[in-house]
Amino acid sequence: MRTKEGNKDKDILEAAIKVFAETGYHKSKISKIAELAGVATGSVYVYYKSKEEILNRIFNDIWANLYNELFKLTSNPSIPATEKLDSMIDLILDVFTQNPAMALVIVNEQQHVQRTALTHFTDYYEKFLDLATEVIQEGIKEGVFSKNIDLYVFRFYIFGAVRNILNNWALNQKEFPLNKIRQSIKYFTKNGIIVHK
Repeated sequence: MRTKEGNKDKDILEAAIKVFAETGYHKSKISKIAELAGVATGSVYVYYKSKEEILNRIFNDIWANLYNELFKLTSNPSIPATEKLDSMIDLILDVFTQNPAMALVIVNEQQHVQRTALTHFTDYYEKFLDLATEVIQEGIKEGVFSKNIDLYVFRFYIFGAVRNILNNWALNQKEFPLNKIRQSIKYFTKNGIIVHK
């Protein structure tokens, strides 16, 4: 295999995100990714064995980034659980809304990747959900979140809700203003789990 040079790897990933978002993973072609990345089709295979490997890399990178950022946040004991929850929602929205094409790929292709990953789906997704669960556990210990929360269900609830909203946002950004989405998710989530005194 030849030496990998410059930013070709990054260019290929960015092009793949755009192509997958536009045509869907199954209809996408390596040749189109190569054309958009400004490289020869054969060059794509220097970096990736298949289209599936490209998609797996995209998911690994995005969830690794989300996990690392959430880890920094949750490692700070001086931040109360309610603020950590708000920041976690901001983190998810910020990462995906910086790149609407990425939001569409995550929304539309994650289920496929989880079912068909060459070895297994990225560990970072579960690690991210583990940290999100820890935030809720902290809130329960602090007495601000209800102790009746089913943590197993909750760990999938937040991302599931955000995923659906992101899909609508990515398809129609004018109808779903980002600030309105952000505040509504925080309101719905916290008012459903905060202990009302």
